[in-house]
Amino acid sequence: MTAARIDPRPIGVFDSGVGGLTVLSELRRRLPGESTLYLGDNARTPYGPRPGDEVRRFTAACVEWLLAADVKLLLIACNTATAQALPEVRDLSDVPVVGVVRPGALAAAAATRSGHVGVVATAGTVASGAYPAAIMKADPRLAVTQQACPDLVPLVEAGDLDGPRARDAVDGYLDRLLATDPAIDTLLLGCTHYPLLRPLLEARVGPGVAVVDSAFTTSLAVEDLLDALGVRASSGDSATNRIVTTGDVDAFSTVAERVFGAELPSVESVSVEPAPEPASVDAG
Repeated sequence: MTAARIDPRPIGVFDSGVGGLTVLSELRRRLPGESTLYLGDNARTPYGPRPGDEVRRFTAACVEWLLAADVKLLLIACNTATAQALPEVRDLSDVPVVGVVRPGALAAAAATRSGHVGVVATAGTVASGAYPAAIMKADPRLAVTQQACPDLVPLVEAGDLDGPRARDAVDGYLDRLLATDPAIDTLLLGCTHYPLLRPLLEARVGPGVAVVDSAFTTSLAVEDLLDALGVRASSGDSATNRIVTTGDVDAFSTVAERVFGAELPSVESVSVEPAPEPASVDAG
């Protein structure tokens, strides 16, 4: 058993925008003694439609920024970044790394009774096949159907969480998903932005379908890892919670206030430049 040692350094949380705040909120609720540092890359959101190499470059730049801030653990609270870049992040990092795909997949596999799981996610996450692989690793008997929802992240980032455009988009995507497999009884939200649309999602699928997201199970995974490593912060320490964005602070704060209300810390603006693409070699 690892000997406990007090480590007051913050947990670094990364997302492509505001979506990871849903994970951060659960993390802060479950681990109130831990300090956190949240980085949202709103200047380059959404990540979902971007090529994999671009997602990996942007993710690496944000991870390097968080590592330079001396975090003790990295939580990649972006499904697209987890699906596309988790191995590279682990190679880059000198601290433990937790992604959101596996905890969410385990929760969905445990929740289904019919054995039919639906996944809604960004185009990049769907194309990666990360969720079907993780869900079927948990239980190979399960049937998994995915639906890419490219319009949802831009709607959330714009603060449109309950208007007609958001409702029409949610209904359209779920209509297609449920038409493909009417036996789905569990819907996994494969993007951390989507819990902000949860009322619309639940209204469309109805009470017979369990809606699962990774926020709770990911916070459990972080807690278990901190305990296993013996690096929990002292309960007597004063936790600090810092939120920074590469994008527009006012736009970010408008959506973030819906998650944290009066408890939202002031949001700071930072610049995070991605690593340059490798120079091409002229063979001529």
